[in-house]
Amino acid sequence: MSFLLDKATKANYIEGEGFAHNMLGIIYRNTSQYNKSITHHEQAKTAAKKAKNIELEIVSLNMLGVNYRRQDIIRLALDNHKEALDLAETIEIPSEDLKRSIAVSQNSMGNIFLALKQYDFALGHFKKSLAIEKELNNKLGLAINYHNIGYAQEAKNQIDSALINYKTSLKYNNDINSVIGRIICNNSIAKIEIKKGHYNKALPLINSAIKNATQEKDQFYIATSYLNLGLVQLKLNQLEQANTSLTIALDIAEEYNLKSSVVTAYDYLSQLYEKTHDYKKALKYNKLHQELDETITNDRNLQYANGLIIKYETEKKNNQIQALASENEIVKLKLKQNKNFLLFSIIGGCLALAIMVILYRQHKLKNEKKIITLEQEMLRNQMNPHFIFNSLNSIKLYIINNEKENAVYYLNKFSKLIRKILIASTEKEISLHDELETMALYMNIENIRFSNEIDFSITINDNVNTDLIKVPSLILQPFLENALWHGLSSKSGEKKITLKVSKSSPEFVTISITDNGIGREASRKIREQKKLKRKSVGLDITKARLANFSKHYANDYSIEIIDLYSDNKASGTKVIVNIPVRAIALKTA
Repeated sequence: MSFLLDKATKANYIEGEGFAHNMLGIIYRNTSQYNKSITHHEQAKTAAKKAKNIELEIVSLNMLGVNYRRQDIIRLALDNHKEALDLAETIEIPSEDLKRSIAVSQNSMGNIFLALKQYDFALGHFKKSLAIEKELNNKLGLAINYHNIGYAQEAKNQIDSALINYKTSLKYNNDINSVIGRIICNNSIAKIEIKKGHYNKALPLINSAIKNATQEKDQFYIATSYLNLGLVQLKLNQLEQANTSLTIALDIAEEYNLKSSVVTAYDYLSQLYEKTHDYKKALKYNKLHQELDETITNDRNLQYANGLIIKYETEKKNNQIQALASENEIVKLKLKQNKNFLLFSIIGGCLALAIMVILYRQHKLKNEKKIITLEQEMLRNQMNPHFIFNSLNSIKLYIINNEKENAVYYLNKFSKLIRKILIASTEKEISLHDELETMALYMNIENIRFSNEIDFSITINDNVNTDLIKVPSLILQPFLENALWHGLSSKSGEKKITLKVSKSSPEFVTISITDNGIGREASRKIREQKKLKRKSVGLDITKARLANFSKHYANDYSIEIIDLYSDNKASGTKVIVNIPVRAIALKTA
């Protein structure tokens, strides 16, 4: 394949390059070198777009989806398979190769729903894929889908049906002499035998799988086979052997980021240590099992998956409606064009040219006006205009009262803040260091109106480098503004706001904003008593900006608002914002 890639590149044979990249990606995936595999499939996708070969692009997207699914990166796996299906929908008469790619997409989406434990959804996708593979008489596709249907049935405790499908899959794998297929089926049949208590029947199947997987150097299935071996040994009370097998499986799974295998290893090790009466280690591995399992199958992934399917169906119908509307519009435009052509031919070329120039200029002016309006709206949303007006009024009072030092001090702070706001408004994201510096200036200015009664502090944990972390510009301002005007403005006595920056995991930076104000319930009652009620959109805009920012990262943002109490009385509010810091690009580098 490397030789083909070299020759295709020299001959400027773009489709040959794409094919070679995809094949190299598959080779690297089957040896669990996922980063290298993803790089080749991305290059294949680029070549497909350059060659305008939709079928090659669909294959590349499916292969990317399979890679991300192997690593339990659910969102990226779904996105790539959905994009592949969307492209396939654009071709009215699909070829056999394209049908095969659609079957792969359906099968892969079924596997994703398996990972999310949505077995009925998974079965629906596998059956769609199976129907296509039967039409094509593709034995490899039939082997894969019969096995996956069996897996979903096993998860639903339909053991006898699952065993029939596993054996059907094994038959097709033997027909095409697929070593990997035999490894998969032997492991799955062995799991059924373990559930039935036939441990001696399971052992030779697992040992065969280990031998073949080791020869193939496929770390995914080596880990799976050792997990099954460890389970059999655990059931047979061969605890030392079980510990060795499970440790091998865990080491491989952790080295190659095979999260599902890590989850299973933690579960089996917890059972092992419970049998040896080492309850401390049993509890440790049980907690690790639960925590990692929740990260893979959390509600956000499930909601994202379900939302994506609903969105896909909705978009499909909308595209059909838009296609009909476009056809109707084309007919109307053609009729209008014919009438205008007759009119223009009578009036003359010069007048026609003048009209076209005027229409073009009007269209251009409308677009420019729209762009300016949007930019102004964005600037307004980034910082409350009342704040700027009231700040200048406060500084003006210092000047009137002849407090020159205070006036100069706060005017200097205000000018720095405005300069930072203007710079930030031109950038989508800034460093956390700059954001915290801007917020310190903002609080300094706002404190004038509170007669400097507010004790504001920023605490940054030692493990956080604020210069390296990127956040959306002015993202913390709405939370501080809420703390000031909803929490502290109606409070007497000590007024305090604490902003703390920490990092408990490599995936997120956590920013908490705590005030000792009157609490959300009391603040709401005060707002309801006001005659003039103004709807605040600051938090909605902030959530929308964080959602857009999170699209470029492997994880999503989260916001948690906690009401604080002391002696059953409201004693403030705490806002916790988790902002992702590990970009998707790092995973595919």
